[in-house]
Order: sequence, then structure tokens, then C-alpha cells
Amino acid sequence: MNFLQNKQGRNKVTGCCRIDGSHRLVPIMKTCIGGSEKAIERLIRNGGLFHFGMIAILDFVFWIGTIPRIVKKEGDIMGNAKQLNEISWKKFNELPLVKKGEYFLESPHHTLIAQQFSREQLENLCMLATKIRRISKRRSGANFLRTLLSDKRAMLYFAQPSSRTYLSFKSACETLGLNTIDVRDSKTSSEVKGESPEDTVRTFCSYADMIIMRHPTGGFAERVAWMLSNTNRPIPVLNAGSGADQHPTQALLDIYTLERSFEQDGGIDGKSVVFVGDLARGRTVRSLAWLLTLYNNVKVYFVAPEQLQINKDVLELLDAAGMEYEVTQDFVDVMPKADAIYMTRIQDEWDIDGESTTIDTSAFCINKEHLEILKKTAVIMHPLPRRKEISVDVDSDVRAIFWRQVRNGMWARAALILATFGREDEVNAYFAKNNLA
Repeated sequence: MNFLQNKQGRNKVTGCCRIDGSHRLVPIMKTCIGGSEKAIERLIRNGGLFHFGMIAILDFVFWIGTIPRIVKKEGDIMGNAKQLNEISWKKFNELPLVKKGEYFLESPHHTLIAQQFSREQLENLCMLATKIRRISKRRSGANFLRTLLSDKRAMLYFAQPSSRTYLSFKSACETLGLNTIDVRDSKTSSEVKGESPEDTVRTFCSYADMIIMRHPTGGFAERVAWMLSNTNRPIPVLNAGSGADQHPTQALLDIYTLERSFEQDGGIDGKSVVFVGDLARGRTVRSLAWLLTLYNNVKVYFVAPEQLQINKDVLELLDAAGMEYEVTQDFVDVMPKADAIYMTRIQDEWDIDGESTTIDTSAFCINKEHLEILKKTAVIMHPLPRRKEISVDVDSDVRAIFWRQVRNGMWARAALILATFGREDEVNAYFAKNNLA
């Protein structure tokens, strides 16, 4: 079944059930919160209703004027969402990752760690990405998309080298008409004059409505999000790569790629995913491995030299989530079992004294001769850039989907940006009106 057809009666961000006849609530809400009937109708249309089985209560999903947007999880009681301005940085920084994710549900909607996503949110973002992709194929649709965020501006702050992620976000912004400004080297900012990185980011906030940032320091994106949430201009922060610990939007596009690859084969549930390469320092693996715990009966294999094998902290998270996994150095033995192979390069930028050069990685590559033992339905992925871990002879095989993976990143990030600003209903309405399903 095409995943676009799933959950059509569900709200795009929270999965809230819609209830017909919600127009009857307009006079009640007008009395309670004021505002024009048109604005209230839009609020109901965007937010819908959340059904607990016993009663239906209002779920305000998007802010109208000064009404704050509240993104809920099933079982939450309205008003109980945790907020970053209610906890000290020290206490927040000491929280386990899963607990940290609970603080990113309230406006502004930061995207910082993989642990903040639910499966339903991932499915909704994948559906939205597909709608944006299909709409963009027509000139009229592309023109429509460019009106969605023409009133907003994003700051692309990339203090670490990047080409794919930067261009992916830049293209996603342009697709939605979102204006951008950027700093791609901290040496061009006032940090060279002694300004703290925190002050640099606060300066950026004066010019932008969103910060998309990549930084070499692990946890810095979280620090920035906490800081901004405690100012009078709290704008959303999207983590485009943070040290060696998190890369949530890469994991999002990887999930979208897997969804598209297996949409005719039962989706991600029940699949075997093999991670290969520098797993100790690869932030993409850390983020994607966690997201896979949200799916049913997925098994993962971690294949790497002992020195580069997956870290214990990741395995502890998988253990807590009840995921089945296997740690091994035998890539050839695992290949026939794989539904998806996720190759990674050696992350030698994190070397202290060139230690990667002493590690033999020749057994952790995929070449043309290996294609014979792969499943016909398997896919080969790579977050790129690659080196010698995937031979160029593999590129022409239909199972090599890493170039499609790159393009999927633009659509997935466009969906995330649009949802962050709460504008996805306009896409859903256009998609339905123009019969693009």
C-alpha cells in the first residue's frame, strides 16, 4: 500500500482524529477566546479534535494571532507539555535523550534529536514530503509552493563544512519561498573578535524566523535552543548536524527513503537493516538506528572493525527499546540477510593523531561482485560523501539508491520546515483540490 494513503483521517503533526461537524464549535470558541469566526474556523480546520475514546477535547495545533501552538502526544493533558523555559540548562543537559525529546513539543518547535519523533510524526512528515514533491512537478504547483513561506526568513548557520546538507536545506527553503541568509564559516563572523557562539546566534535571531545550524560541538544545537527559549524572541532551531552525536534530519530523510523503497513491500516493518563502516563516530547511524526502534520487528546489524564499532550508549538505548540487533565484523555473512545496507565512510575528521590510517577497512566495502549475493529487493544507501566503501561499479545497479536518497532529503526537509511553521494544511488542501493523489 502506498504510504500516502495511510492515516488519511489523521492530523498531520499529532495524529489527532478529525470529527465532522466541528463548525458547531465556532460560536463556543468565539465566546471563550475571541477572534473572528473566520480565524476560529481556520484554527479548528488546522487543529482538528483529539479523541480520547470518552470525550473529544479541543487540540489547538496551530497558533492564530497570539494563541500558542501546542503539539500534543497521545495521552497528554492539554497544558502539560514541557517547556525549555521551565528547566535550567544544567538539569536539561543531564536528562536522558528520550526525556529531552519531551521538551521539543511546545512552540517554538525545535528539531534537535531523533528521540523527539514518534512513528506517527514520521509517517505524517513522509506523506507531506510526497505531496510537496508531487505538487512541485507542475509549474502552477511550484509557484503555489513558493507562496507558502514567503513571509519568513531562515538563517543557515553552518560552522562545519557541508555541501549536501547545506544545499538540501537551501533548496528546501527555496521550494517553499522561504528567504535565506547564511554564515558558512565562523571566521567570517564576530567570533574572530572574541564574541561567544551564543551571542553570535542571538544576533542571527534578529534577522531570521528560524535557525538551521550545523556545528562541530556536540550538543550545541540543544544549548542554542534552550537559550533562545529563554529569551523574548524564541525561534525554532533545526539541527543540521551536531558534533558526532546527532543528525536528526538525515535520519528523517533516510526513513523517507526507506518508506519509498518498501512502500510496495509492507513498509519498514519487519525489515533487516545493516549499518557498515565507522559506526563509532557516525552521527547518521546513531540517529537512524533510534528511529528504526519505532517500527515493528526491525532487526539491525552493526558491521565494523572493532575500533569503529557502534558505541555502548547506542546499544543501551536499543536494549531499552526492545530492538533486536547483532554486532559483527563479518560483512559478507550478513549481506544476504539485508533488506537495506547503510554504508558509511571513515570519519577521520574526528581523529586525534591519524589513528584511522592504521585500521584495515577493506572487508567493509561493497563491490560489484557482492551484488550477486544481495536480495533482489534490497537497497544500498549512503549518507555521502563516499570514498572507497562503495565501488562506482555499483552505481548503475537499481538497488543503489543513494543518489535518490540525496534528492529525498530536499523533500523531507521541506516537509519538516513547513510543519515547523504550521503551514501544512495549505499543501493538503491544494493536493486534494487538484486530485494529485
